[in-house]
Amino acid sequence: GAAAAAGLAEAVGNCDVVVTMLPTGVEVRDVLTDPAVLAAAPDGLVAIDMSSADPVGTRALGADLEAHGIALVDAPVSGGVPRAEAGSLAIMIGGDAAAVELARPVLAAMGDRLFDVGGLGNGHAMKSLNNFVAGTAFVACCEAIATGERFGLDPSVMIDVMNVSTARCFNTDLVMKQHVISGEFASGFALGLLAKDVGIADGLAHAVGSSSPLADLVTALLASARDELGPSVDHTRAYEAWHQR
Repeated sequence: GAAAAAGLAEAVGNCDVVVTMLPTGVEVRDVLTDPAVLAAAPDGLVAIDMSSADPVGTRALGADLEAHGIALVDAPVSGGVPRAEAGSLAIMIGGDAAAVELARPVLAAMGDRLFDVGGLGNGHAMKSLNNFVAGTAFVACCEAIATGERFGLDPSVMIDVMNVSTARCFNTDLVMKQHVISGEFASGFALGLLAKDVGIADGLAHAVGSSSPLADLVTALLASARDELGPSVDHTRAYEAWHQR
């Protein structure tokens, strides 16, 4: 049932709701403030940004769009490729209550766990902090596997132990054996995107005056692996960069 539009004006001209999911908030701003979009957008248009973006920038964009009669909702997702295909994503929703209610039926078609996390920008803040925790756990898993293997432990058995112990997490369940130990490196999430998301969380911590030594460190580790391997490789390949050191 999908149809391609010839351009931005056609894409938004007859819509009540539009969705963006782009690499960063820079591209989101470029699209939503494009003169063709602003000219064609019907009054009361709701723009749902499902990207991972800087929450401070999202609030600024929302104010700019409001002046043109467009309501912005930030609704980033979590769950990876499998839950995207199943329509069972977790979605973190920030924005004005009235705009969120208009967006909800669209979001419910993509996710079955919808969380209202507060005002505009809160969705992007929650997403970045979630990915900071997930990214930190990934770094810890990689370090543990590398250390254990050098000592003589079987990495696969290590993950089996962790999965029935206190170290169990998303990474031990669905990442380490499937993508790192197997050498598949095909989780579907790019290293550059994880580095960006953790960097957003780190920047947010500094913006609100929160001490963030761990976020500083994980941001630096992911950035180093990204610079060495390239931003487009699967994020699980960061293990290769760290394991060789």
